[in-house]
Amino acid sequence: MGVIRNLEGLNRLSRTAWLVLGLICIGVVGYVDIMTGYEVGFSLFYLIPIVLVSWFGGSPLGLTIAMAGAVTWGVADVLAGAKYSSHWILVWNSFIRLTFFFVTVFSVKEAKELDREKHFSRIDYTTGAMNSRFFRVLAEREMHRSVRSRHPFTTAYIDLDNFKTINDVFGHAIGDEVLRTVAASMQQNLRKTDLVARMGGDEFVVLLPEVGLETAAGVTSKLHQKLTSEMEKHGWPTTFSIGVVTFTEVPRSVDEMLSVADGAMYSVKHGSKNSIRYAEFSPAIGSEALPLRAHPSL
Repeated sequence: MGVIRNLEGLNRLSRTAWLVLGLICIGVVGYVDIMTGYEVGFSLFYLIPIVLVSWFGGSPLGLTIAMAGAVTWGVADVLAGAKYSSHWILVWNSFIRLTFFFVTVFSVKEAKELDREKHFSRIDYTTGAMNSRFFRVLAEREMHRSVRSRHPFTTAYIDLDNFKTINDVFGHAIGDEVLRTVAASMQQNLRKTDLVARMGGDEFVVLLPEVGLETAAGVTSKLHQKLTSEMEKHGWPTTFSIGVVTFTEVPRSVDEMLSVADGAMYSVKHGSKNSIRYAEFSPAIGSEALPLRAHPSL
């Protein structure tokens, strides 16, 4: 189903559009089937619209296209010149084909459910950002890659200031909207190769592969400005405390990486808030002695 996932933009089509498109495709396949003769196998081409309609339009539409496909296939056989010793053979063949198509529809349904479960096992339901579990998997891969390439990477730990006030004053629905807006803004203003995850509550983590401290300062400063602008545009009294740590040497584990970045963030959280602090990780120094500095423009 990997090819189908690459066509997710087709989800924008309505159910009616999928029904019409499916019937047209079945009609075209049936016509070509007649023209090429009954001796040429065409079962695969009947399956294509059935699978696509089942995936994007849903099982009920898929069953409709399956029935249309089975009927069209039988009619095409007759019009193409196929001879049967009894009309019951045609009925039986059509029944077998219909059963096969129905099994295909329900198989697609199961595959889609599994794909959905896999998606939500990796993605935070509220924000659409990756969840902490999947982030840890990808972060570990990035750490291994950093060992091989000997390139640095940077982790930013982001906490939403005053988020509890948002929930208390505006309600949890608005609180969820704030989280979605923050996640969307991060994804829009970072590279596709950067990792954005919600760690839980009002905390997010960003991992910037192959980014040193100087570049990270520019990236996170711009991100802070974009996030602040989004909050001001909606009238939400939320600011951002951000701890940014560049790892020129790979930490022992993802937990250590997160702990160091979390410590940098909390140094802002327990200070002035709404600021960024930077550090370079050194195993020799340890996370307790990180040379943090506030962003000069904040």
